[in-house]
Amino acid sequence: MSNEIQKNSFAEQATNLLRRIEYRRADTADELDKIIRLRYKAYLKEGAISASPSERLEDAFDSLANAHNFGVYIDGRLASALRLHIISRRQPYSPAMESFSDALQPLLDNNKVIIDPNRFVADYDIARHHPELPYLTLRLANVAARYFGGNYVTMTVRSEHQAFYRRGFFAKVVCPPRQYPLLSKPISLLLVDYDNDRERIETRHPYWIASAQECEALLGPGPTYMAKAS
Repeated sequence: MSNEIQKNSFAEQATNLLRRIEYRRADTADELDKIIRLRYKAYLKEGAISASPSERLEDAFDSLANAHNFGVYIDGRLASALRLHIISRRQPYSPAMESFSDALQPLLDNNKVIIDPNRFVADYDIARHHPELPYLTLRLANVAARYFGGNYVTMTVRSEHQAFYRRGFFAKVVCPPRQYPLLSKPISLLLVDYDNDRERIETRHPYWIASAQECEALLGPGPTYMAKAS
């Protein structure tokens, strides 16, 4: 089977799974608690955190005005989760900024908007049966980049995961691994140049394309600030 046929087959599978998916922004304490507990299970399983009696993984970044926590549900069951921070000169706060401000602050000083997807986790059992799930979870970053006029998208990942993001999303390594909030394993910073690579990203992942109506439904009204600094 040629690479092109494989790509088309995977895109079809992802599109079919997308029809069964519901993206829910965690706008209530109960919805957020489910995500926080999934985070804990996922990070504990991969050895990124130590066991905790609370069985929850949360941090101060969850309550920031520029944060959006999403659960991704398949047939009504929480399958994965992703947190998005919309970083601008007016709201320069996120885990990536805490660890990699030297690389990101110059972009903000140039009035760029950065989408920082983080705390990407999945239910292990569900993910085993749906290899498309990571791509459909990260689709939220593309939705946010469209909605907020993002110029760049961060990918904060361990070294062994860099190839996935470089190959699939044209991300470029910006900083070597460093300590990252609450995690025991170092994380590196990759950047997606969304201004220049959006078209080829969406060509490779056509199921990432979102209508203005879907973007508004998922992310609006959301935070009350304007993403771009005036």
